[in-house]
Amino acid sequence: MFEYKTELLQTGLKLWFRDNANEEDLAQLDALIMQKEAEGWEFVTYSFMANSFASRSFFAVTFRRAK
Repeated sequence: MFEYKTELLQTGLKLWFRDNANEEDLAQLDALIMQKEAEGWEFVTYSFMANSFASRSFFAVTFRRAK
């Protein structure tokens, strides 16, 4: 049996006509994955949650570890 943990990672400020991740956003995502791996969490999946009505979007990142 596993326990799961999902974290939201906010992206950098976006322009209204361009909503995608940049190199800094991806570096932050990599850092979060490495940090959680060091804490014993296994990376499971992520989803990029674009927000066309605001200036920021999010990565939803899910980890798991044995109970």
